[in-house]
Amino acid sequence: MAVKFGLQLWNQVFSWPEARDAAVRAEALGYDSLWTWEHAFAVMGPPDQDTFDAYTLLAAWSQVTSRVSLGVLVGANTFCNPGLLAKKVTTLDHVSGGRAILGLGAGWFEPEHAAFGIDFGTGWGDRLGWLDESASVLRTLLDGGVATSLQGGHYSLDGARLHPSPLQERLPILIGGGGERKTLRTVARYADIWDWPVQRDLDRMRQKHQVFEQRCEEVGRDPADIERSAIINPVVRDTEAEAWAFFRTQRKANQLDDSAWDDPDDRIWDDQAIFLTTPERLTELMIEWKRIGVTTFVIETAAPFDDETVERMAPQIRPLVESA
Repeated sequence: MAVKFGLQLWNQVFSWPEARDAAVRAEALGYDSLWTWEHAFAVMGPPDQDTFDAYTLLAAWSQVTSRVSLGVLVGANTFCNPGLLAKKVTTLDHVSGGRAILGLGAGWFEPEHAAFGIDFGTGWGDRLGWLDESASVLRTLLDGGVATSLQGGHYSLDGARLHPSPLQERLPILIGGGGERKTLRTVARYADIWDWPVQRDLDRMRQKHQVFEQRCEEVGRDPADIERSAIINPVVRDTEAEAWAFFRTQRKANQLDDSAWDDPDDRIWDDQAIFLTTPERLTELMIEWKRIGVTTFVIETAAPFDDETVERMAPQIRPLVESA
């Protein structure tokens, strides 16, 4: 089975020349997609570290690449009215020649919402409801329809439409998250791509994919119509000691001093999908994740960007995973 490889660059503590060069290198190495995250503050380490606007960065990347798909993994739904977000991603689709993906999540980082005056709701229930409503509006607009507010909904739209339409006949929507009661229902209804981090606990990962399939069945959707994507944050070296050494360099650059990062048994490692390992061990794990249902792996890397891992993943490790 063919697999896709994407590259996500942490959107903090890098310069535009570094981001530009990393994008060009990723395309030359054969990556299929290029991603960044959308935050107003840095979310790893102190919040006052440098952070770029996600969609402006994607538009800039579109001018130095020609093939890779471009998206935010994931955008905070709370940041933008869905009608205006549809305009943004449609513009990106045009300036990139039809390579945009609309990545969306509920939003989770409260400090940036408070600092910039963005409504954070009363909890996850509010934000997940807004995400479902927004995804419905976005699918309607991107498919050429007219969007009007839902009765009692969070958003107020009255005859919204897109001019111009996206270049792609169906501009894909990626929804990130693994909440079984709400998020996966939204995925089943509206997503073209579902993204959830890989897990060390393979049983937990299998169970999550089984719930995803159940939600698709409930809404009458074939799970095969939704691409399954998973984030992985690896540092690959010939020995685990070398991988740890580089990871400490990245951690220092992003001012990550939490002692939990020194304990591989801590839950933070699952939440961040971090793997400091050898090519052989990572290949074994990726084959297991593929068997569970993952067809797209998004390789996440912090600045200073891990060129060695990036260069090993797509050209060397992908063929081994595909052939298994």
